[in-house]
Amino acid sequence: MGTFVGKPVPFPPGDHWAVSPRARRCEMSRRLRRVAALMVGFVLLVAACGGGSDSGSGDTSASSSTVAAPESSIAPATTVGGSDTTVAAPATGAISSVEDAKSGVIRIVAKGSFAEPAGTLAAYTETTGVFSGSGFIIDPSGIAVTNNHVVTGAATLEVFVGGSDESVNARVLGVSECFDLAVLQLEGDGYPFFEFRDGAVDPGLKVFAAGFPLGDPEYTLLDGIVAKAKADGDTNWASVDSVIEHTASIQPGNSGGPLIDESGQVVGINYAGGDVGGTGTSQFFAIGGDLALPTVEKLKDGDFLSLGVNGQAVVDPSIGLAGIFVSSVDTNSPAGSLGLQPGDVIEAIEGLPLGTDGTMKDYCDVLQSHAPTDKLKVEVLRFGDNLRLTGEFNGLPLTPIQSIVEQLPGGGDATQQVAAGASYSNYVTITDDTGLLSVNVPEEWGDVATVPYTNDAGEILGPEIIASPDIAGFQGTWGTPGVDFIASDPDPATSLNDWIDLAAGVLGTGDCQFVGDDAYDDGVYTGRISLWESCGGTDAQVVIIAAEPADGSYVALVAAQLLTQADYDAMDEIIRSFRVTL
Repeated sequence: MGTFVGKPVPFPPGDHWAVSPRARRCEMSRRLRRVAALMVGFVLLVAACGGGSDSGSGDTSASSSTVAAPESSIAPATTVGGSDTTVAAPATGAISSVEDAKSGVIRIVAKGSFAEPAGTLAAYTETTGVFSGSGFIIDPSGIAVTNNHVVTGAATLEVFVGGSDESVNARVLGVSECFDLAVLQLEGDGYPFFEFRDGAVDPGLKVFAAGFPLGDPEYTLLDGIVAKAKADGDTNWASVDSVIEHTASIQPGNSGGPLIDESGQVVGINYAGGDVGGTGTSQFFAIGGDLALPTVEKLKDGDFLSLGVNGQAVVDPSIGLAGIFVSSVDTNSPAGSLGLQPGDVIEAIEGLPLGTDGTMKDYCDVLQSHAPTDKLKVEVLRFGDNLRLTGEFNGLPLTPIQSIVEQLPGGGDATQQVAAGASYSNYVTITDDTGLLSVNVPEEWGDVATVPYTNDAGEILGPEIIASPDIAGFQGTWGTPGVDFIASDPDPATSLNDWIDLAAGVLGTGDCQFVGDDAYDDGVYTGRISLWESCGGTDAQVVIIAAEPADGSYVALVAAQLLTQADYDAMDEIIRSFRVTL
């Protein structure tokens, strides 16, 4: 790959609706938090989640490490390559020395298109051409191992054994993007093959990286030592329990090749390298044989932890975006049937935001939690067409998500009553203090509150995010835009329309003209959406959404005050990004 490598109060007793809309509006600091008294269950949810995340505080910037050109993939059981004859190997049987290693190493040449982020996720480059990687044979029958990113998404694939200039027919038996592994079947038999090292792998162990780097057909052997036996295996291109860090200076094209010991046994499978930590120094990594071998056995029978994506986790703080950037797609896979394209960004699967920590971990956790044939709801951003799409792996193909304007009661006619307004420059991701809520808001909405809302006794009732250019103005007047986002355990006795009515009462919408309400569906949440206009005799409008995920495990309430069409654009981003992570 080109790149891997405020205080709440309860509702007043009695007929609180008798309070004038103006008086309620002047108490906007109480806003939706008054609803908190009715959301008594959510405190249990917060406590159960420990008030935050177990994920730690890793660096969320996108990795700049590099190794291995985008390398290709063919659908399982598709024969590709050149000559129908088996190339004679210089040796047979198990390889037992570094000197004999060349005979069992393969060069893989892939032709196809590969997309890569170009500085920002708002732009990418797509290259059509020839890319190469390495691999190695592990059985005399021609079973070979390489990386997923070497073989997923290619139009054609050629395999050359032991430095031969004649290609051998091959087919892909199975791939795993989470382990970044693939297993091939070469035509013929009697091949020399590698065995995996059975002994301990400790720092200081002498190792050699064998392969064909930089697209050069000449075999290369690089020496080094094991620097760290169990480095972090959650990276932007794979997610395994741990990996081997070594000092053999592998280059693009070494991906998939073996890391061997002095007896020619495989210590690991090279898959990445470069300036991973942004320190100006290079690090080189291999997937340890002890972790790789069980997966390799599974891949002989087909794909494992794979949707057919050749991609990497990306984070772009400048536009408040994270996800899995798709470099290429296996046409004959769930990703291909879904309609994913190179350059797409998978933002969420089953409502879970992906790549927010800069790694593939969340993506792979989803795959590990479901059967290969399960339907998985997905959200995708397609920059090239300026579209957000939703669909299902193993189900419905991708279709565009309606904008907030399209879902508004009245078809969005109310938006024509507001001024255009200055466009917002960038979006930032805000997370509440419990770690349960997150949402993207305009950078200009820099007055942010993320503390949980409480009752008069100081008991936490649930998480909340308020964002606005000026929270006091947002809560006390009709002249400042902003958003208030809270969540609650569901209450069987309270419908989604009830939630909206409760919020509307404390928002002072009696000062507004009610336009209507309608069904709401953003691809992740479904519920109800309501609109008010001409608030306080101004152009201000109020949008309230009450929605829940497919399993109904919680209710999300999003209330926004919008003054311009630019605010509606911001609302689209808010709707796209608001999440409750349990």
